Amino acid sequence: GFGSRLVDAAGVHLRTRVRDCGTPVVLDDAAGPVAVYGIPYLEPEAVRADLPPDTGRGHSGVLAAALGAARADLEARGPVRSVVLAHAWVGQAVASDSERDITVGGVACVPTSLFDGFTYTALGHLHGPQTLSDGLRYSGSPLAYSFSEAGHVKGSWLVELSATGLSRVEHVPAAQPRRLSTLRGPLSELLTSSAYDGQAGDWLQVTLTDAARPDEAMARLTARFPHVLVLRHEPDGVVADSRSYTARVAGRSPLEVGTAFVEHVRRTP
Repeated sequence: GFGSRLVDAAGVHLRTRVRDCGTPVVLDDAAGPVAVYGIPYLEPEAVRADLPPDTGRGHSGVLAAALGAARADLEARGPVRSVVLAHAWVGQAVASDSERDITVGGVACVPTSLFDGFTYTALGHLHGPQTLSDGLRYSGSPLAYSFSEAGHVKGSWLVELSATGLSRVEHVPAAQPRRLSTLRGPLSELLTSSAYDGQAGDWLQVTLTDAARPDEAMARLTARFPHVLVLRHEPDGVVADSRSYTARVAGRSPLEVGTAFVEHVRRTP
């Protein structure tokens, strides 16, 4: 938020403090004003001193207080259309492997009812485009940040407000430089089978199932698939040892631990 009042003059508005949650950016069109409220990510314990003493615990309590300030400002303005921009994990929205964990300080997920009364709420944090209700949506990230997002259709929501409220919402897909794909199998099959010709230009996560980790696997794969980003080795039929590291090495000499590591990685004595 440093320098945010100067940046306001350029038409870029940063809202990073609790006390700004009830101060909107007011836009105007032919139908009148639209009050836009920015609600940043609020770590519950870090911002508690800036909130009323009766604020509830956890993310729900803190977000309710921030939205309460926005709602009070909106009510004082009369019948004005409103948009909330909020960084939160809301309702039954689905996470991916890419987002930072925001569970510290209380239960991360907050109810959709917190956003009742606003014309439209644009949510951020989760990377998949999701519709929780007509006026409550995640746009998701414009690009994928992990292979758990391979099935996402990336893009933005184009939102139109009429004089009386929400008029139309359209999903506008974002251009993607490459597809994300995942491949799994023994190295020899991945290198020779024509079944994988269609993935040659994709960003790839490859899982090798060979009993032993193949030599120079990445170099050999990238000769056919030049955009391999993640390489894993998960031998077929091998069950992971559920014991802790301490339990696995208890009573074993350094030499035994070292040779066991080589055997584990190479799958050979």
